[in-house]
Amino acid sequence: MKNKLLIKNKKLKTTIIIKKNFIYKFIINIAKKNEKVFCVVDSKIKIDLNFAKQKNIKKISVQCGEKIKTFDGYKNLADKLIKSNVNRKSVLIAIGGGTLGDLAGFVASTVLRGLEFYLIPTTLLSQVDSSIGGKNGINTIFGKNLIGTFFQPKEVLIDISVLNSLPKKEIRSGYAEIVKHALIKDYQFFCWLEVNANKLFNLNKSILEKAIYKSIIIKLFYVKKDEKEFLLNKNSRAMLNFGHTIGHAIESHYNYNKFNHGEAISIGMITEAKISNYLGMLSFDELEKIITHFKNCRLKIFDSILKDKKLISKLIKDKKNFQNNINFSLIDKIGSSIFYKKLDKNKVYKILQNI
Repeated sequence: MKNKLLIKNKKLKTTIIIKKNFIYKFIINIAKKNEKVFCVVDSKIKIDLNFAKQKNIKKISVQCGEKIKTFDGYKNLADKLIKSNVNRKSVLIAIGGGTLGDLAGFVASTVLRGLEFYLIPTTLLSQVDSSIGGKNGINTIFGKNLIGTFFQPKEVLIDISVLNSLPKKEIRSGYAEIVKHALIKDYQFFCWLEVNANKLFNLNKSILEKAIYKSIIIKLFYVKKDEKEFLLNKNSRAMLNFGHTIGHAIESHYNYNKFNHGEAISIGMITEAKISNYLGMLSFDELEKIITHFKNCRLKIFDSILKDKKLISKLIKDKKNFQNNINFSLIDKIGSSIFYKKLDKNKVYKILQNI
């Protein structure tokens, strides 16, 4: 297995490094090449980051979670950088989960009109999903990630040694995105996950690395084809949103309190798989195969809000939608996804009542 991957298009180039026990050395190497390095770190992370001898590294600790992805969260971090005399030769490194990466990436893309940016994702979820592809941003009262930019980090370090301290709930949250990649693009990967999921949950090194690697390869396929989601076909980056139209609406409805991201997306995937079946695309046998796997992995599959009309008002706010129609990324079989356009909001409500 390669320990380096590359996103390379005309306008974007990011190196993804998969290497164990490398975080400290990675940061020191960056510091040796740059005038100022700002390390924005999730305060919950249990990693030795003592840079006392490296005078050009400034550590900024942040209490993370969806609550930081706000205008206030953006202002607080931007102000700290500006007060610390950030300049265009400064480098920003985000060390934490997806919420910190989203916020720090947005700050990096806008402060001084762009700072060199590095990502060290420390959750399984961020390692296989949010750290790859350059999406970042903040939430509003109207929905998730409605304000943001596309801004590619220079390098992303995936270090599985940081996963050892995560609770099983967080590993399952990350697994939801791994299985999503299989469902939209790779049937054989899904079959492999059916066999190896329990080993992954027990943090088997080789299984974990292979699952992460396969997930990143699938995500890179779509990012390289369609960085900014302009396409509306099977190669569109929108395919990566399978489960997210429903999932984001659930997160927004509960103000990001009831479920973590992976749990909401897990419910979203099962719901959107059922919608795929209802619309005559996904077979009942394959739908049952997916549901069985989710149950075996103890992933969330249902919440009562799915039957409530309040959810429709959240669905309408999704970035992919226009004129009260709801667009979905759905699957027509395991390993194959499609972009399904212009489902009337009333029809969506009717479908949700019947699945």
